[in-house]
Amino acid sequence: MNFKKNKANYAPLTPIDFLERAAIVFPNYTSIITETKKFTWDETFKRCVLFASSLVKKKIKPGQVVSIMAPNTHAMYEAHFAIPMTGAIINTINIRLDPKTISYIIGHSKTKLIFVDTEFLPTIRKALKLGKHKINLIAIKDDKKFSTNIINEKSYENFLNNGKKKIVKRFIIKNEWSPISLSYTSGTTNKPKGVVTHHRGAYLNAISNQLVWNMKKNPTYLWTLPMFHCNGWCFPWTLAALVGKNICLRKVNSKKIFALIKKHNVSHLCGTTVIINLLIEEGVKLKNKIEFMTGAAPPPSMVLKKIEEQGFNITHTYGLTEVYGPATVCEWQNDWAKLKKNKIAELKTHQGVKYPGISQIKIFNKKTKREVKHNGKELGEVFIKGNTVMMGYHEDLISTKKAFNKGWFHTGDIGVTHKNGYIQLKDRSKDIIISGGENISSIEIENILFKIKDIIDAAVVAKKDDKWGEVPCAFITLKKNSTLQKSQIIDFCEKNMAKFKIPKKIIFGKINKTSTGKIQKYLLRKIANQNNASSRNNVK
Repeated sequence: MNFKKNKANYAPLTPIDFLERAAIVFPNYTSIITETKKFTWDETFKRCVLFASSLVKKKIKPGQVVSIMAPNTHAMYEAHFAIPMTGAIINTINIRLDPKTISYIIGHSKTKLIFVDTEFLPTIRKALKLGKHKINLIAIKDDKKFSTNIINEKSYENFLNNGKKKIVKRFIIKNEWSPISLSYTSGTTNKPKGVVTHHRGAYLNAISNQLVWNMKKNPTYLWTLPMFHCNGWCFPWTLAALVGKNICLRKVNSKKIFALIKKHNVSHLCGTTVIINLLIEEGVKLKNKIEFMTGAAPPPSMVLKKIEEQGFNITHTYGLTEVYGPATVCEWQNDWAKLKKNKIAELKTHQGVKYPGISQIKIFNKKTKREVKHNGKELGEVFIKGNTVMMGYHEDLISTKKAFNKGWFHTGDIGVTHKNGYIQLKDRSKDIIISGGENISSIEIENILFKIKDIIDAAVVAKKDDKWGEVPCAFITLKKNSTLQKSQIIDFCEKNMAKFKIPKKIIFGKINKTSTGKIQKYLLRKIANQNNASSRNNVK
């Protein structure tokens, strides 16, 4: 058989098509609720068309980058459809970045136009000045108290009103392999990399979110996960496909989260361990079960147990910016229901099995180059391949080639495969502690530390040692007014782990994290290896 694609049997996959369907079939259903505004799917579609046509009027062309710096607002949601509609590429800028890093991103991405929430206008202006960039800014007025930051920028609403209400020619994506998004990874020791993803992958991951989370039609989704991170794990597009309600939250606040859950009867939300810990500290127990998808830094079993006791059903995923957000999910097995809560929590810490859009995920021993045994012990690096793997790094062929060596995406994450085929991360390759020839997983030590009642946060890194090469150093955050001593922590560790794994140094203090909930361990390693590192610090 030798059939060819034609206009009747083939159309490029793109998640922006979900929006038009939602508007046609369910025009009067609520699409977005912000702290001050409310929209229907018909209104959202029309606004996105105005947005897109106004971009075309501004001579924005397919393949060019348009950036947006905003919290979770209606404008941020609209940008995920309107910018790709034109064939342009959306670049969401992390609102917590410094002007120097933003300036680099603006220059490296060759951004043509920037939409910015009025709260962040001063930051963007500094970034433009640093890089001597001459780019027009469009100001998004979402919170009135930041309106004084506007100087002479055109407003977002006025920009939309410049567009055409009725479009003769429908926006059509000609190639599903064309870029939809440019997302920059968190810069650690190097400059951030620009991850380029395409329409096909975004479509598939948006659908995969629904499948693995068993999401029903018309969910009510609370935006506690930043849309600027990995395009909100593709959930802006998933919510359009399911005709759900987007409850937008400008700033994460535990009291506000519980209030919005009650007010809007929220069914789903996503977040990192940072959000989970905030909800645990608030201590509110829910009347109805709510679905919570978590990712980024692996949550310890004790943390999962506590949050589930409050009424949240946790779905644990794992992924990276390079794979559109989630790439694996810890799928629930019916026979787990017979197990004790502690064992269930332990099993849920596993990163699990491949997402539907992923073809293969395997762990390879770095020395033997062979897949590790499925025994939960042999360590290796996680390799991924499939339709939801990035196109490559923007203007960085060397890093792209290295990441795709031998036909696999190399994640840099170290883990094991269990008998049931579920993978479990043990560390980043650079975070493994090698002490006297023994490989020590920092995550394993952290999980044990979290079993101590007064510890609310912990991070373990390698500290240089003359005798052993490296030894574990633990950074610990205690509950308010806790009297827990180092000696008590060491005593607990001696009873629960091998002697060589016990932290040789403990530093108390708050552990700051990135916007995605990740601990920048390279900074902690610097502190751990300072001769004058005090026992109580505010650590980053």
